[in-house]
Amino acid sequence: MNLEARKPGMEIQNKALTDRIIGGAIRVHKELGPGFLETMYEEALAIELAAVNVHFERQKLLPVFYREHLIGEHRLDFLVERKVIVELKAISALENIHFAILRSYLKAANLADALLLNFATARLTVSALVANTNQRAKTTMFSCNIPGFLVSRFNHV
Repeated sequence: MNLEARKPGMEIQNKALTDRIIGGAIRVHKELGPGFLETMYEEALAIELAAVNVHFERQKLLPVFYREHLIGEHRLDFLVERKVIVELKAISALENIHFAILRSYLKAANLADALLLNFATARLTVSALVANTNQRAKTTMFSCNIPGFLVSRFNHV
């Protein structure tokens, strides 16, 4: 279970873009529902993002350095417009490790915003991580299940 909470003063820097991504994810979840493999949701979200002319890279390799030495690489589900990392899950519940991994993606990419989307729940679970631009190692997170009455707001984004 996730124990992180939203901290005041830390807002998503790319709100219009993340709204468009969330809108696409809602459309995917609304049509497919829970129960499919993560790769199927990834393919469907790629179709949605392309349909609204959002530039993205899938399965983007991200090098990880330690003291200027390459020590490995992360693989991002989506890097959207080189500004927002999007990680997809199709699991019964998100755990703290999923947020820790996403924080490491933000740090390695030197980015501020990330979304974690879980398609396996009855309602799409959306979690946003925001890196503190002054101290990259710190992040804040908020998550929510998107209720049906809000779906129409994102359908037009």
